[in-house]
Amino acid sequence: MIPDANPAAACGARLRKSREARGWKQDELAAQIGYSGRHISAVETGLKPPTLRFSRSIDSVFGYTGTPESFERAWSELRNGTLLEGFPEYVGYEGRAVELRLYDIGVVPGLLQTPEYTGVLTNCVAQRGSISPEQAAERIAFLAERQAALERARPPMVMVVMDESCIRRWVGGDEVMDAQLERLVEFADRPNTMLQIAPFNIGERRPFTLPVNLLTLADRSVMCYAESQTQGHFDRELTSVVPMLTAYHQLQAVALSQAESVAMINQLRKGTP
Repeated sequence: MIPDANPAAACGARLRKSREARGWKQDELAAQIGYSGRHISAVETGLKPPTLRFSRSIDSVFGYTGTPESFERAWSELRNGTLLEGFPEYVGYEGRAVELRLYDIGVVPGLLQTPEYTGVLTNCVAQRGSISPEQAAERIAFLAERQAALERARPPMVMVVMDESCIRRWVGGDEVMDAQLERLVEFADRPNTMLQIAPFNIGERRPFTLPVNLLTLADRSVMCYAESQTQGHFDRELTSVVPMLTAYHQLQAVALSQAESVAMINQLRKGTP
């Protein structure tokens, strides 16, 4: 389990786990990358944040260079403040998943967003001063990369349940929102997708109060990423992931069917929010 107290603690936990998996002591790892055992200890306990040079050295020794597990990639994304903790690791697996199960509240899931919809949301965050214009551009580009990664020869099965608020919340005006709703209808028509709306009237039967993403890999292992406004958490422990998967299935059971969901979206396109 990766602690989500702060990025330095998360990196330290990953470093310790990778080192111990190889049966190395701190001094043994330190000797291979040109640092002291004390420095390794400080990074693992979160007392010292990793540098770019350190991250690259670790990647070289562990064979992580250019892989989803890369410490350099996580260092860059967390340093720039563009992603919540745990999300870089999640994205590394997302591009290799055979099944994706997504649930969102308030906004259309990122993988289904049009560039215009994404731009309105991200630029609004920048205007509030939460991120810089440069970080906003990085977020937009990063989402485009994630969407492109799913357009492969054998695309994954993508199941999406959206709270009704996702389509009722008007973002960017009529033109932007109409294009976004059209995108959802087109998404539902693909052979490898399923789109459902969780209507407001399911009330207390909605099992989630926060966005949840579940991944299934080719070996059938399941992973979960969930986030709040300020924190993200990536989980691969079966004891906590399986109940989330069960809750997702229960959500699908009370949500509208795909045909009913598309009909709701099309009806919204004909009228006003």
